[in-house]
Amino acid sequence: MFPLYDENPTRITPYITYGLIGINILVFLHELSLSSSELEQFLRLYAVIPRQLTTSPETEWVTLFTSQFLHGGWWHLGSNMLYLWVFGNNIEDRMGHFKYLLFYLSCGALAALCQWVININSAIPSLGASGAISGILGAYLIRFPQAQVVTLVFIFLFVTTIRLPALVLIGLFVINNLVSGLVSLQNAAGMSVESGGVAYWAHIGGFVFGIVLGPLFGLFKRNDFY
Repeated sequence: MFPLYDENPTRITPYITYGLIGINILVFLHELSLSSSELEQFLRLYAVIPRQLTTSPETEWVTLFTSQFLHGGWWHLGSNMLYLWVFGNNIEDRMGHFKYLLFYLSCGALAALCQWVININSAIPSLGASGAISGILGAYLIRFPQAQVVTLVFIFLFVTTIRLPALVLIGLFVINNLVSGLVSLQNAAGMSVESGGVAYWAHIGGFVFGIVLGPLFGLFKRNDFY
């Protein structure tokens, strides 16, 4: 299932959401332009490497933010940007541009720390916007639980669209990640690049922090100042 759009009107143009999508795409295009060795070095510099964060937190903390704009492949990028496109605009509308940006980056950084806790000595780069977007989903769930989301569904060879409550769509996302995260603990899985696995605990952590931080960032207010 793939969300296409929600049916909640917004009062403002979601410039931050558009900007985040644009930056992620531009950074990924830059990744594609690099040779294998250059890409490896690029990821070593800007992705979260748990072992380096453990041993040198005073210099590596910045990767908690830079890693949010890196992706491991077209599917990784496309799925993240689709969810950001569908759910981010209404959260930005409720919080306002500036607080929404702070919320997004905070959820992403805290989500990365959740994954780091699981595998503090891993040398594998962890990257992607999934943690921040999971925070948006958490905020969306408590603010618009009954909102209808138009969703693309594949049934064998047939493709159709249906309307699902956000509670159902996001609930399935959470259950899948929770079960997968518990399984991953057995194997100490902690990669977020497509070739190596999924950072399930970053997703779960981002979702929880989205629920916790959302109200603090004005999720339930409709401010006139942005």
